[in-house]
Amino acid sequence: MNLVVVESPAKAKTINKYLGPDFHVLASYGHVRDLPSKDGSVLPDDDFAMSWEIDAKASKRMSEIAEAAKKADRVILATDPDREGEAISWHVLEILTKKKALKDTPVERVTFNAITKPAVLEAMANPRQLDMELVEAYLARRALDYLVGFTLSPVLWRKLPGARSAGRVQSVALRIVVDREMEIERFKAQEYWSVEADLTADSPPFTTRLVKHAGKRVQRLDIVSEAMATAARDAINAGSFTIRSIEKKPVRRAPAPPFMTSTLQQEAARKLGFTAQRTMQAAQKLYEGVDDQGGLITYMRTDGLSVSPEGIAQAREIIGSRFGPAYVPEQPRYYKTKAKNAQEAHEAIRPTNLARAPETLRLESDLARLYELIWKRMVASQMESARLDRTTVEVETPDGQTGLRATGQVVAFDGFMAVYEEGRDDKPKDGAEDEDDTTRLPALKEGAAAKVEAIRTEQHFTEPPPRYSEATLVKKLEELGIGRPSTYASILTTLRDREYVRADKGRFYPEDKGRLVTAFLEQFFRKWVEYDFTAALETRLDEVSAGELNWKVLLREFWSDFHTATSAAGELRTTAILDALNESLGPHIFPQKEDGSDPRECPLCHQGQLSLKTSRFGAFIGCSRYPDCKYTRPVASPDAAEGGAEGGDRELGVDPATGQPVNLKIGRFGPYVETTPPGEEKPKRSSLPKGWSPASLTLEQALRLLALPREVGLHPEDGKPITAGLGRYGPFVQHAGTYANVADIDEVFEIGLNRAVVLLAEKRAGKFAGRGAAAAPLKDLGTHPETGEPIHVMAGRFGPYVKSGKINATLPKGMAPEDLTLEDALPLLAARAAAAPSRGRKTPAKKAAASKPAAKKAAPKKAAPKKAAAKKAPAKA
Repeated sequence: MNLVVVESPAKAKTINKYLGPDFHVLASYGHVRDLPSKDGSVLPDDDFAMSWEIDAKASKRMSEIAEAAKKADRVILATDPDREGEAISWHVLEILTKKKALKDTPVERVTFNAITKPAVLEAMANPRQLDMELVEAYLARRALDYLVGFTLSPVLWRKLPGARSAGRVQSVALRIVVDREMEIERFKAQEYWSVEADLTADSPPFTTRLVKHAGKRVQRLDIVSEAMATAARDAINAGSFTIRSIEKKPVRRAPAPPFMTSTLQQEAARKLGFTAQRTMQAAQKLYEGVDDQGGLITYMRTDGLSVSPEGIAQAREIIGSRFGPAYVPEQPRYYKTKAKNAQEAHEAIRPTNLARAPETLRLESDLARLYELIWKRMVASQMESARLDRTTVEVETPDGQTGLRATGQVVAFDGFMAVYEEGRDDKPKDGAEDEDDTTRLPALKEGAAAKVEAIRTEQHFTEPPPRYSEATLVKKLEELGIGRPSTYASILTTLRDREYVRADKGRFYPEDKGRLVTAFLEQFFRKWVEYDFTAALETRLDEVSAGELNWKVLLREFWSDFHTATSAAGELRTTAILDALNESLGPHIFPQKEDGSDPRECPLCHQGQLSLKTSRFGAFIGCSRYPDCKYTRPVASPDAAEGGAEGGDRELGVDPATGQPVNLKIGRFGPYVETTPPGEEKPKRSSLPKGWSPASLTLEQALRLLALPREVGLHPEDGKPITAGLGRYGPFVQHAGTYANVADIDEVFEIGLNRAVVLLAEKRAGKFAGRGAAAAPLKDLGTHPETGEPIHVMAGRFGPYVKSGKINATLPKGMAPEDLTLEDALPLLAARAAAAPSRGRKTPAKKAAASKPAAKKAAPKKAAPKKAAAKKAPAKA
């Protein structure tokens, strides 16, 4: 018997069908062990010895794999074909060796780029040994990330309270977001005017723009005032125009290459609105397959653009049959990535069988939309170029003093555009020509007289560079050579989870704590957040994977300088760090005032100076005269600053119902209103909602806030009250433990019972996640690999849960139902099945004693809340 080890149960089930009865395929369910999250997991003084800990959920699965290995004639490690996959195989092999499950059993490694029968059988026919150079590159990367996190984070916690932690690559990605925000803040808008004229020349009207005035060429930003625009308009009005030239230029536009990981994430964000994490979860399912036909796409973590000859031939065949021979280029197209440090070890992301067109498949929503995107992109990448006719018409006065220009283009042959066009992140700069402009010009003749029908002048202001979206940030990381295909999604998720950035309308804004961490790192660890240094380190890791550099030499070089820098920063006094941050962040936290007065002067006492301070709750701005002056405000809050301009804390008036004063106060977490009800010692408070300015806040608004939460009415189904209020995450309605967001703060004060009931019903049914009605599953995860029962995510009265057969398992707190995968659900169901008592009465004694014989029943998937300790396993040098 041959034992095959893969990562996922879905992959195991499919591959088992391909290989037949002589093979037994088991899943490790991803990574099986990791470095414990505590000091001492990597020991630089012991030649970077690494102590690994088996994941609690993986422990019993590995026991099952070990038992199977003892009976096997051959063990085949068939994890994913990248560095992470190689690492999982190495971990599995190390654990099996320690369990003495192998003895003389041969161990082989196979990889395949697609889960199809031909690909799997070919891989099995060409096994190899474990690639220790790839493993060592993984070990180096994991050690670097651990050493940075567990050495730098404690310094942050001590010197900058409120900071969560810092990561080697995440900190650089955060700096990119912060640098762009600072660029936006430094930006000074410049006024300019555009001048357009509608002309006719024995033709329908066509639009032109001014390109020449007073004999001089006019660029986009040259007309800077209304007076100049008026002078240009008068010159056009007074002139007589002739069409001086008509230039027709054919243009060819080539298709975009097939997807690699970064471009898939970018395009899914642009066209589908997917986060990088959501894209990769859907791509993983497409790779593993949803039916007996195997995987739908090739491996989805890749920076390569090559396509196998079979894939290219099938694409050309599909193009010819669907669109005709004119759309098939004479020669196939071959692509090469331009990204820094690209390894190009795998094919581009493409359908495994293009004959499986999107419209022929029945897939859940996310999978269907992503598969269609991948299918169209692959087909388009092998199609003929689009041909366009671009026309430029120059119109001038006889003396050549005033000139106008009209441009337009017509698609002569759509080529690949018949299937797919790549999205764009941002519109062209103001006034710049748009290469996608599809304006059509009427038939015109050179030398014909042109008559001015209308003139328009319009004021504009230059715009700052746009903030990064998920798509543009991934693109930037790729351009800089930072991160790898498998890490982009986790980088973005970490920045959000640590609340260093927030996403608003698809764009990243740095939070104050993110700016503080970046400023701290730039001041005291500048080398390690430099773009070039991080990219160079990625190159060094690639050298390790290529066998050109010893991984421990790399670690020694890194640790020597980094350890010195962290030790030096740890010796600094907090006051010295705050002084440096005050200087670094000054333009942001103390912007210049329009009246020229001192931006650091305390607005309350007018004697002290404002500066950055810290507390156990985080950083804030306070007065130097504390405790005599207790003025505080958040680090960077325009509203708070505006409130401070009015003198900080102030009385808004008296509550007519109680006769008690109502005060506005500016705290370190932002502005809030406060009043003390008669007979009570504790004041009642309410933070100001987003968009409300402290400077313009009225007594009436404050009283409405202080009246929250308010009772909307009784729910018609159970008679329990529905309340409306303002919480940490914004306005909401609440009933029986279910909270539903309300779109606008004003609606909280006015929402009626019917609307509240609808919002709560939609929340319970999961409509905000784009899923079905209340009685329908929120998500279909597929079938259970052992029982064959369907697995669904459902909406319950007490929250979402996962269901398979008669087993219901509640989702852990913080786990979003839309993000749940089959791999997440199986351990939850196994744990629930193992914990469920037999029918009738409870049997706690039996449950407690299940650690030995009872563990057999649900061993493969039982989840445990804590990690079990493992013996130290030093990595191979």
